[in-house]
Amino acid sequence: MLFPVFQLIDIVIDLYRWILIAYVILSWLVAFNVINTHNRAVYMIGDFLHRLTDPLLRPLRRFVPAVGGLDISPILLWLLLWFIQAELRQIAIRLL
Repeated sequence: MLFPVFQLIDIVIDLYRWILIAYVILSWLVAFNVINTHNRAVYMIGDFLHRLTDPLLRPLRRFVPAVGGLDISPILLWLLLWFIQAELRQIAIRLL
C-alpha cells in the first residue's frame, strides 16, 4: 500500500534533481555571459529555477562556504537527494 507513495516521492526527487541541474547550467551560462538576463524569457526561467532551488540551497550555503569562489552547495544538495532517494528505495524494497 505504501509503494505508490514511495514511487511518487522518488519521481519528485528525480524531477527536483533535474531542476537543480538546469539551475546550475543556467547560472553558468549567465556567469560566462553566454546568455544574459536582460532577455525576458531567460530572466523568467532563471527566476523560476531560483525560486524552486533556493529554499533547499539557502540552508546549505549558510554552513558550506564557497570554495575558491565556487558554490558547491548544489553538489551537496544533489548528493543529499541521491542519498535520500537510495534510502527510500531500500525501505520500499524491504516493505515488499
